[in-house]
Amino acid sequence: MTVLDWWEWVGTWAQSLAEWAAAVLQSLDDPPIRYALRILEWVLVAYFCALNGMYLLLEVISVWAIRRSMTGLDREENVRNHPTLEPPISVIVPAYNEELTITASVRSLLQMEYSEFDVIVVNDGSQDDTLEVLIRDFHLYRFPEVYHQQLPTAQVRAIYRSRRFPNLKVIDKENGGKADGLNAGINCSIYPLFCGVDADSILQRDSLRRIVRPFVEDSRTVAAGGTIRIANGCTVRQGFIERVGLSHSLLPLLQNVEYLRAFFFGRLGWVPLNAVLIISGAFGVFRRQTVIEAGGYRRGTIGEDMDLVVRLHRHLRARRQPYRIAFLPDPVCWTEVPEDLGTLRNQRVRWQRGLLESLSANWRLCLNFRGGTVGWLAFPYFVVFEGFGPILEVIGYVYTVIALALGIASWSYALAFLTAVIGLSVFVTLLAVLIDDLLFQTYRQPSALLILPAMAILESLGYRQINTWWRIVGIWQWARGKKAQWGVMQRKAAWRTD
Repeated sequence: MTVLDWWEWVGTWAQSLAEWAAAVLQSLDDPPIRYALRILEWVLVAYFCALNGMYLLLEVISVWAIRRSMTGLDREENVRNHPTLEPPISVIVPAYNEELTITASVRSLLQMEYSEFDVIVVNDGSQDDTLEVLIRDFHLYRFPEVYHQQLPTAQVRAIYRSRRFPNLKVIDKENGGKADGLNAGINCSIYPLFCGVDADSILQRDSLRRIVRPFVEDSRTVAAGGTIRIANGCTVRQGFIERVGLSHSLLPLLQNVEYLRAFFFGRLGWVPLNAVLIISGAFGVFRRQTVIEAGGYRRGTIGEDMDLVVRLHRHLRARRQPYRIAFLPDPVCWTEVPEDLGTLRNQRVRWQRGLLESLSANWRLCLNFRGGTVGWLAFPYFVVFEGFGPILEVIGYVYTVIALALGIASWSYALAFLTAVIGLSVFVTLLAVLIDDLLFQTYRQPSALLILPAMAILESLGYRQINTWWRIVGIWQWARGKKAQWGVMQRKAAWRTD
């Protein structure tokens, strides 16, 4: 093809495109189509008003729940003064390629302020030196222990004990995924409660004592989750947070306000309704026998934490067994979050896939006549707003840009849409930051009073849109049925000084 022919082809293509655009614009003048577009605009604005309205409602309920939980501090003090009231706990730490952080995490767990507990680290076929680091730092030796396989797992290669810490046990097994590692830990545990903790996490000394409070207060409690906060920017010494601070990197700062809104207040608000659907795999306590009866963690899924909680709801409601699933604001677990876009993208894609896997695997709970509040309110909320909400959000952005460019939509609609999507989101996030500062005062540096509100605004201007696209990728991978696997987290462990 000559240059002249090429230009002629381009001109023909451009003319055809212009004719097509003119035909589209002419068709949009038809009253039925204009009426349909006005309905779409109203749906988009109403949807995001409802989404942020739900976040606002959950924040209001959270404040009430926090004030109510503070009245239980005297009961916690009673437990502290009478250690016999504390139920024994097995702390299970599944680990895969965690050589940089595993020693600090295990060391912090071994120094917890609790009367009776053991720590079970599960090396899930790590390809780095995770097992060698554990053997060296904790003086491990192989122990001929009988392995009771109540839940199916990949093959266990060896069980180790520590010469220095009698309550430390390490399981070395073939790779089977995080859920498989947790099931192996459950098989080796002997106590009525177990606590799942991520290998890159740091617990405060009193976190176990605080998180068991619902189990002491109410025998119906089968699960309880604690608050997850970001360790990037903090200083850890001898396995504990020595100084709480904010990261100097942008991504962890944005995730700070994101965690406050979605992970803290977004979960705490469901507690009074007994409709908590997610307890983070980074820090949660469960009644061991109930979990075994429900089938343990489901292998082959990347949303094993949410899947277990939703399945517990479905299992116990089907049996008409009274139960309680709690979430507490004061037991704190500190965890490292991604500082590069590639790792953050992979994490958010996995989270979205895990969410949809959990909802689809337990769809019978939705609108079930025995579903209660969780089946008639929480489950539909997660399907409509968290599960498939990103699709509608992308449709809204694309439609608004194209409609404004073609003169189809009015600027008043565009203003209403941006207010519903961005303006209300900023307001809700700023309110979450303010409430957290007033009630907990986690970040005491004067600069935090400026940085966190600024991040609350910036989070909705770019970061949210990128995150929405990643969630779309997660939806696509879920729809394709892509095989689940452990996520690779690029650790920096800059917060660790020991």
